[in-house]
Amino acid sequence: MRGLALVIGLVLVASVAHAAEWDAIRPGDSTQEAVRAQFGQPTRVTSRKVDGYDSAQWLYEGAQSPRGLAKLTIDFGLLTPQGYKPLIVRVMEFLPKPGVFTRQTVTLGWGVPQGIKTEDGIESVFYQTGLIVRFDKDGWLVTSLVFTPPQTLPEESAPKSP
Repeated sequence: MRGLALVIGLVLVASVAHAAEWDAIRPGDSTQEAVRAQFGQPTRVTSRKVDGYDSAQWLYEGAQSPRGLAKLTIDFGLLTPQGYKPLIVRVMEFLPKPGVFTRQTVTLGWGVPQGIKTEDGIESVFYQTGLIVRFDKDGWLVTSLVFTPPQTLPEESAPKSP
């Protein structure tokens, strides 16, 4: 069973290892139309204000979530230099099924992270391409993957050179 989960995880990672994207959905670029074409109709849609702007959130769970994931949440609405774009993907959060993603799977798919942070004994790693990965308390299983537009890492989270 564990081997099957690793194979599924590697297949999923192989399709997204290029940048902060998943199945061709890239925060900062992709639209609601592209998300619907890729993943279908969401389980639930909610509207809310984020920093004073109207924003939408789509939730995919159960049979509607992509294979290997327990839940997928996508937030729309991005403030750009050209103004607010309500239909653009801002953030995607993946909650994988247990064992689908491990530290090894993440490293094989995205390489060495540009930043590491530990908070309350839980480690997270950061990639400037816009990926944040949070691990379980043992530091092996992935509990969430968050895709954002490319980021500049804060000084305190960047690995120190010897």
